[in-house]
Amino acid sequence: SLVRYADDLQTIVPNVAKGFSWNDDYTQLTFTLRRGHKWSDGAPFTAEDVAFWYNDMILNPAVFETTPDRWLFGGQPATVEALDEVTVRFGFPTPQPNIINRFAVDYGQTFQPKHFLGRYMDRHNPEAAALRADHGFDSEAEAIDWFFGGSDWKDVPSPLLKDAAKAQAIGVAVVPTLESHIVVEDNTEGRRLVANPYFHMVDTAGNQLPYIPEIREVYVAEREVQNLRIMNGQITWKQQAVELNDFPLLKENEARGGYVAALAPALGETVFYMFNRTHKDPVLREIFSDMRWSQAMSMALDRAEINEVVYLGQGTPMQSTPAEPRTVDFVTEEHLNAFIQHDPDAARALLDEMGLVDSNGDGVRERPDGRPLAIRIVFANQGSPSQLHELTRGYWSDVGVQVDIREVTSDEYRSGGNNNDLDVTIWKNDGITGPFISQDATMLVPPFGDFFNPGTGHDWATWRATGGAEGVEPPDYVKALWPLAEQFLQEPLGTAESSRIGGEIIDIHVDNLLKIGIVGDVPSPYVYDADLGNVRPMTAKTYDFYWTYPYRPQQWFFRD
Repeated sequence: SLVRYADDLQTIVPNVAKGFSWNDDYTQLTFTLRRGHKWSDGAPFTAEDVAFWYNDMILNPAVFETTPDRWLFGGQPATVEALDEVTVRFGFPTPQPNIINRFAVDYGQTFQPKHFLGRYMDRHNPEAAALRADHGFDSEAEAIDWFFGGSDWKDVPSPLLKDAAKAQAIGVAVVPTLESHIVVEDNTEGRRLVANPYFHMVDTAGNQLPYIPEIREVYVAEREVQNLRIMNGQITWKQQAVELNDFPLLKENEARGGYVAALAPALGETVFYMFNRTHKDPVLREIFSDMRWSQAMSMALDRAEINEVVYLGQGTPMQSTPAEPRTVDFVTEEHLNAFIQHDPDAARALLDEMGLVDSNGDGVRERPDGRPLAIRIVFANQGSPSQLHELTRGYWSDVGVQVDIREVTSDEYRSGGNNNDLDVTIWKNDGITGPFISQDATMLVPPFGDFFNPGTGHDWATWRATGGAEGVEPPDYVKALWPLAEQFLQEPLGTAESSRIGGEIIDIHVDNLLKIGIVGDVPSPYVYDADLGNVRPMTAKTYDFYWTYPYRPQQWFFRD
């Protein structure tokens, strides 16, 4: 990204950009780039590439049918202007003091290679139509989507993965990058990357980074196979999808496998249950929308047992909030302790009050329409451990709710969540550190999630987006979140006013238990080759700070 967080995870410093500056009212942000910086194919990287990303990609209906909300400000687009080769200025219709945090933590890159993608656009290349035809594209939209993937994220499927033969026929398999490594092979089994010869970082002695010339990623779906590969010393680095329950086993086999197994404090890793209050089934929608339901389901959970069994006693039982408590000052102990006591009798009493009774004595309560009160837990192990849901099924069954469990792939889970087909969404509560929510209200307002971590307020979001023509009208407490979130984004994070507004948002989320938290402050395992040098202990493992990026993997090297 143009800027990044320094090693202290508190200070924003230059990265791809050489520097940045604000005007007095936070409506203009100017970046200065490095003269001579190049893309991985050797073409110059300039301010035009930043302006191209916004003006020709984000605002282009051939790329995005509608402009992504997060790149609109008060419903209006920004202006992005290349002032000269190395200077680009963003103009905002309203003050955006926290937008610099987005440039530091967001996975979407705010620049794209104009020389490469622009050649497929009629506005930039008079021969674009002929080039598209020669490369087998019927339209500008198809050509851009082939390389860009409809997303400014860095890890969308490459053309090699989509159609290797076509990519090779075109002659360029991947979009030029500013990253440390370039994808040269990509298939369903893994991918290979080689060092970018034009990468902009050097060490203090002036040596070109990265030190490691080649990376091979292998996709392993089975947890047992993954652990065997680790214990056999077949990995260099593994951080995601390493379960805490496996840590004792991995630690025990360190010497044999020639690796180091360690624990990192995790931010925003609290797993949540979020019942679907815009459910397609009107009966379940009514049940889930009753505050007593979420209170009952929360108090039915035995978090102390979950902590011991699933998290090895390493976490702290706590409620879910849309802000990571260790990164903001407006989440209180009262918020974190709301409805977390294990009290199945109180849970049963609340369900009784709702009229959800077991009239035939079979142990399962009935819905108002007489059908058994049954819910489905559909989950992916990338987002939550299976052992948690087995315990949850027991707790909720004990208070008269039938629970069916189904494990699916991450893609299947996301498809179900984004299609509003799930009874309850379940994932890690990422994207909630102070720097993240200060510039992106995704987790604060409906649908309370994104494509990768879907929430359950889709029909509420649709109602607002269509002015009430479609979707489901939300309750007043949900409607209140939108203006509060807009105000929150316009106040510098850490100021008294920002914290006041943030506290109001947290109050609404917790009072209405939009998400049910389970256990937080859980450390996360990671494993690396003992021969890998320059690896510093991780002070925080978090999606919001690019996982390993603050620990400078460009400077890792093999001792032997």
